[in-house]
Amino acid sequence: MIRYRIQELVAEKQFREDRRVTLLEIAESTGISRVTLSKMVNQRGYGTLTDHLDRLCRYFDCRLEDLAEYVPDESVAGDK
Repeated sequence: MIRYRIQELVAEKQFREDRRVTLLEIAESTGISRVTLSKMVNQRGYGTLTDHLDRLCRYFDCRLEDLAEYVPDESVAGDK
């Protein structure tokens, strides 16, 4: 399963810029709906468009591997 590290990137940006960063601000800056961002943050296994990943990498000035990581799904691994 893919896990998005948006909360970690928001925390780093807030620390670096010494200000609060909201999902609404990210939505307005990237053109990604706040609902989609919320699902990426809160919904396990949520799938999104590669365009969204591109926009978030641009917003956070990060690489894709900083934004998302692969986490083995225990229920699938146990079925093999």
